[in-house]
Amino acid sequence: MRSLWINLHLYAAAFMAPALLLVAISGGLYLIGVKGRVVNTAVDVPAGQTLDQESETLEADVRELLSSAGIDHEFEYLKVSGNSLITRPTSRVHYEITVLNNSTTVSRHEPDLQKMMIELHKGHGPLMFKTFQKVLAVGLLFIVLSGLWLGLSSSGLRMRTLATSAAGTVVFFVLVLLA
Repeated sequence: MRSLWINLHLYAAAFMAPALLLVAISGGLYLIGVKGRVVNTAVDVPAGQTLDQESETLEADVRELLSSAGIDHEFEYLKVSGNSLITRPTSRVHYEITVLNNSTTVSRHEPDLQKMMIELHKGHGPLMFKTFQKVLAVGLLFIVLSGLWLGLSSSGLRMRTLATSAAGTVVFFVLVLLA
């Protein structure tokens, strides 16, 4: 039974390693100030074009607006934030539509690699990737808990597992209390 748990732990960790590396690298770079860049370009919109943010057909209206500006852009959904509508996912080229006083402006946003990774990290990627991230979260929980269980169930590893787990718990709670 133990060898089954070791194999499951190994396979889960190996399968998820690329995604966990993306999270660790993009998050670490972000925390040291490498946040990525977005190239913003204003887009000409035909005069008189406006959007009603309360419209039942807002996504279709945005698609029509972009099309009228000569933009062929596929998006999965819209993020409405104040006067702005942002096409999602933002992990690739996306558009921001701002509606103010019956005036509409559109800007094209093109993220660099680091910004793309940050957007994926934040859960702003395609819906399929977001579903994968949910599975990844469960998988990471499995990896951690199975690793702890394997360490605690081995007489040769039990004390080291307890000591390092206790140390990690203490450091975590001290940092939380100081935050």
